[in-house]
Amino acid sequence: MTSRDNARAFVASHRDEGSAELFGIAELCREFGVTLRALRFYEDKGLLAPRRVNGTRVYTRRDRARLALILRAKAIGSSLAEIKHYLDLYGDHGEGRAQQLNFVITRTDAAIAELEARRAHIDATLAELRLINQTCRAQLEARKRSAKPATRASA
Repeated sequence: MTSRDNARAFVASHRDEGSAELFGIAELCREFGVTLRALRFYEDKGLLAPRRVNGTRVYTRRDRARLALILRAKAIGSSLAEIKHYLDLYGDHGEGRAQQLNFVITRTDAAIAELEARRAHIDATLAELRLINQTCRAQLEARKRSAKPATRASA
């Protein structure tokens, strides 16, 4: 039996019927659509801390939850440093949950304000572009109208 087989057997032996307490790296990769390299990268950055069984990574439910948070935070534009700070606030037993919530409120307030400012700028730019477009279309139409009688007169 290889060390990988031992790790799989270990993971399998720690599962309840109906709920998985431990996960292999391939399982998490499949479930979340990430690569092995991505999980190792998050581990190197201190965002995940899987157990090792005979040299093979074994992830807990906590690691799985952390990965879900990492991917969600990345999707909304958080940096890895912000994600690590958020995860570290949690503590060993959730004692930092209020701090996490305050951090998220502050972070999302800032992100919302930034996006609303960008949207206002985009709206203003679109209005200006529409005005320029309309003006150019009107000028082109006026040129076409003034050119038609001249071509008829010369015929």
